[in-house]
Amino acid sequence: MTASPKPTAALVLADGTVFLGRGFGAEGVAVAELCFNTAMTGYQEIMTDPSYAGQIVTFTFPHVGNVGVNPEDEEAAAPFAAGMVVRWDPTEPSNWRARGDLPGWLARHGRIGIGGIDTRRLTRAIRLQGNPHVALQHSADGRLDIEALVARARAFPGLVGADLAREVTCAQSYRWDQTRWAWPEGFGRREGPGHRVVAIDYGAKRNILRCLASAGCDVTVLPATATAEEVLEHDPEGLFLSNGPGDPAATGEYAVPMIRTVLERTRIPIFGICLGHQMLALALGARTVKMNHGHHGANHPVKDLETGKVEITSMNHGFTVDSQTLPEGVIETHVSLFDGSNCGIRMTDRPVFSVQYHPEASPGPQDSYYLFERFVAAMRAAGPARAGSVG
Repeated sequence: MTASPKPTAALVLADGTVFLGRGFGAEGVAVAELCFNTAMTGYQEIMTDPSYAGQIVTFTFPHVGNVGVNPEDEEAAAPFAAGMVVRWDPTEPSNWRARGDLPGWLARHGRIGIGGIDTRRLTRAIRLQGNPHVALQHSADGRLDIEALVARARAFPGLVGADLAREVTCAQSYRWDQTRWAWPEGFGRREGPGHRVVAIDYGAKRNILRCLASAGCDVTVLPATATAEEVLEHDPEGLFLSNGPGDPAATGEYAVPMIRTVLERTRIPIFGICLGHQMLALALGARTVKMNHGHHGANHPVKDLETGKVEITSMNHGFTVDSQTLPEGVIETHVSLFDGSNCGIRMTDRPVFSVQYHPEASPGPQDSYYLFERFVAAMRAAGPARAGSVG
């Protein structure tokens, strides 16, 4: 009888639960919040989504790594998720687009993976107790210090009160003109005049910026900490608020005053996604709350309350807008059909709107792209009056 191979990795929850498995990628220890993602594809996009900063992702779909990795599927220059948990060990890539394998890619970027885990059991635990704090260790020689990992998991401060947008945002402003991928040319470039849009980078995914460019926007990206004065220096026709990680109330300390000032001084259209949706809601007077285990996946049905249509969406958020706190003049436009949580808002008298889900991820595949077109149409309709004072 062949002996089972010695574990080379351990995932330890703060309550002392231990999962032993086989490590891949970088060696070392990662401490973070644990979540699960139900998407069947897109593991590289998930790992490089800045919204996963401070989190380790459990993939419920077992075939992770089988199509390898390639630069076109990266949503940022490097992975922001602290690590990954999978059922089966990644196999050699079998896809014509592959430019490398998943374990090697993780190792180059200092990210840890663990395979051989009962991800169904782990997912049930997350659903029951909420996103646990965990420590993940990979040691090729099998030397795993479980007691130390439990202590580190228990010492993790968590994401409530954490301003992670400041950690993942760009260091300085830049222009963006790359458009969406199309067969067979790949990514394109926007040419000619476009609507001037300032995009605030709270952790922006590249494909969001591509969708803005494809819709006809001349995009200038500013850091998360940009002031209203810095935004208005660009004479924007529209303001876009991106996705991002962490507690929206913490990021709102500096983001909310900027948004409120722009609302007071101009009538330009504003469009927010994910954390940007939460920033807008806070600026308008609503509140946000931490969810039990959040929404992470590419199969989330969302109902548009104004049209009755249902969109299949991609989601990645652990906080949500409390729709009961929306002020007068702001209405709920979209809700999750999984749990009824808020997924969209808009002002009733101005072209200012946002959604909790990710329309650029296209799981539908085109269910939600109309939001980018709506933003552009609002800028076109605003015309010369867009910069007029509302005071």
